[in-house]
Amino acid sequence: MINVFVLNNRRLNQLHVETLDDLKNSEPIWIDLVAPDETETSWIKELYGFDLPTVEQMQDLEASARFFEGEGGELHLHSDFLLEIDEESRNVPVAFILKNNTLLSFHLEDLPVFRLVRMRARTRPGYIEDAREVLLDLYATDAEYSADALEGVYAELEKISQSVLTTKMTDMAAASVLAQVATEEDLNGRIRRNVMDTRRAVSFLMRQKLLQQDQIEDARQILRDIDSLDGHTAFLFDKINFLMDATVGFININQNKVIKIFSVASVAMLPPTLIASVYGMNFKGWFPELEWAYGYPYALGLMVVSVIVPFAYFKYKGWLD
Repeated sequence: MINVFVLNNRRLNQLHVETLDDLKNSEPIWIDLVAPDETETSWIKELYGFDLPTVEQMQDLEASARFFEGEGGELHLHSDFLLEIDEESRNVPVAFILKNNTLLSFHLEDLPVFRLVRMRARTRPGYIEDAREVLLDLYATDAEYSADALEGVYAELEKISQSVLTTKMTDMAAASVLAQVATEEDLNGRIRRNVMDTRRAVSFLMRQKLLQQDQIEDARQILRDIDSLDGHTAFLFDKINFLMDATVGFININQNKVIKIFSVASVAMLPPTLIASVYGMNFKGWFPELEWAYGYPYALGLMVVSVIVPFAYFKYKGWLD
């Protein structure tokens, strides 16, 4: 899908493009390509003279492969944008190509950051003035989206904290808590990686000296916002580690209770075992009850008493609680 936007009365308006001629006859400030087909890809190559990067190229971590100037003088930036969904949150690679006063963005999934920027630009006159402001606003909105995602992590961890610290933790509940904590830890890590990638991209734009003075100030504000998010992600990592340690501690306590039961039972059964052994070794013949008619009742009674006394002592000491 290809989305073409032009400036009209200082507003960002979307054009309906069906053919290459429609694209040629327009003066787009932003071309957003979402999982384009071969026809749309060929339009870009014919009109601008370069190929769109592959997914492998967009995911390359080397700075020279993520931020560079192309042979035709166009500027290439490869960044990750957070996509937070219920099933699985992930970072989606996005390629930006800035040539003259046109920004091309290429990604395989539609992202909420891009939808929000399009909505704001349509409703606010003067919100966007050129292609570089579109790019900066995408990064600024990405930082806002990451902050909203962090607030969601805060809320989820608060719920988990209440279940861990205010209720009796069973093994099944502990397993559920560990799964929830692992999910929030994964999302927090993705947010941290996303803001780090945004910081690199904005810093690269500032080093290229392509921004005007007011745009440079906007870029600095984006960097300040990102710096403020670093402290939150670090705090969330500490909170997640605490909740995981607390949950594992409850699991260990439950396991220790089971081991304690076996330990107490084995100790309590030692006296009757000793009595049975002594009783069986001090009679003649095959049938010891013929030697002493009250041998069995006496031995059994003594064994019961030898069991009750240790358990009563353990109960008195609180070892059975």
